Amino acid sequence: MTFRRLGFLLLLFLAFCKINAQSYYYPPKTGLQWDTISPNRLGWCEDSIQQLTSFLQTTNTKSFIILKDGKIVMEKYFGTFTKDSSWYWASAGKTIASSLVGIAQHEGLLDIDDSSSKYLGQGWSSCTPLQESKITIKNHLTMTTGLDENIPDQDCKTPACLKYKADAGSRWYYYNAPYLLLHDIIASASGVTLQQYTNTRLLTKIGMSGLWFNGVFFSKTRDMAKFGSMILNKGIWESDTIIKDRSYFQQMQNTSQNLNLSYGYLFWLNGKASAMVPQSSIVFNQSLFPNSPSDMFAALGKNDQKVYIVPSQNLVVIRMGNSAGPTSFGPSGFDNQLWLKISNLTCATSLSNTNNSKFKIYPNPFDGKKLLINSLSSSIYEIFDFRGLLITNGKLEIGLNELQLNLNSGFYYIKSNGESIKLVVE
Repeated sequence: MTFRRLGFLLLLFLAFCKINAQSYYYPPKTGLQWDTISPNRLGWCEDSIQQLTSFLQTTNTKSFIILKDGKIVMEKYFGTFTKDSSWYWASAGKTIASSLVGIAQHEGLLDIDDSSSKYLGQGWSSCTPLQESKITIKNHLTMTTGLDENIPDQDCKTPACLKYKADAGSRWYYYNAPYLLLHDIIASASGVTLQQYTNTRLLTKIGMSGLWFNGVFFSKTRDMAKFGSMILNKGIWESDTIIKDRSYFQQMQNTSQNLNLSYGYLFWLNGKASAMVPQSSIVFNQSLFPNSPSDMFAALGKNDQKVYIVPSQNLVVIRMGNSAGPTSFGPSGFDNQLWLKISNLTCATSLSNTNNSKFKIYPNPFDGKKLLINSLSSSIYEIFDFRGLLITNGKLEIGLNELQLNLNSGFYYIKSNGESIKLVVE
């Protein structure tokens, strides 16, 4: 290959990258300007938007944002809460800390395989020196320190509270105190306070504001949305790569250990074969959020603080508020309820009400058990889930057909005779 041709291909590649980067919108770092997309352009139904809004209002939501390609499609505030109001992230803020660790590692300030004692000093726990030396920064990032969570104060970081239960890396348990020690590790490694490091390495880079207070991050809703946008774009904001350690970023939002497949570096991961949740050592043989896209990953906090990120759809979804139901510290029943509403925003072509359609269905939505189909011809039907995976199939006879199904709540597609109908299971 000639140098001229090689140069041309390089220019073509760079032009493609520039066009691709420009397709995502980043709001200005200062001011309130933020471009929007009309829900109509995405094919969203007004009735479905109203149903989602009502659901948010009745589940103690204070603020809610959906971003598509970086632009605001939906932004709602409830009660006295406004876009200028601040709220706590709870454990959703853990993902800020994990991002900062990646930044610090790139700067050479630390290595996640280092023993925590290098930054906390020896004797930071009640473990023996050998047990303590085996606990690394990565164990704090993955909830695998092996420290005993059976203490009254889950936030206590004194040596008397940090007791040995198992070897580091041998068990997964969602325990807050070992996470909070990451704040001390970042401060020790950088030589500045956690707030100062957050300001200079993250907040000013993307035009975000926020404050750490007693180990918890507080910000406005749009600041949370900016963070979600940066993570969606692989740690990049416009032309500035915030998280430069690319290997670390990939590890951060993928399975980080073999104990809880649905946990990265303080991020929760959907679409995995099994999952564990806070306050439990049980392994559930299912994904975290059946009603949401399988590639979704999230920052989740107590009382349903949410940052959902969906790479396949270029979506960021933000929710702040009080608990939508029983108090949870991460995944909750609210996640599936909310994503069922979001998945129903798109107006489905209701072929069951179209005169020239080749088959009609009733009812829709339905309970997932019995579906009636009136077919104008003998044909084969197929039912797919939201990921496009085939769930079941069979044969339709001319006239009325009664299908006995066993579908979980969510949305599906039934296809026959080259036509498709969106099925909603409530």
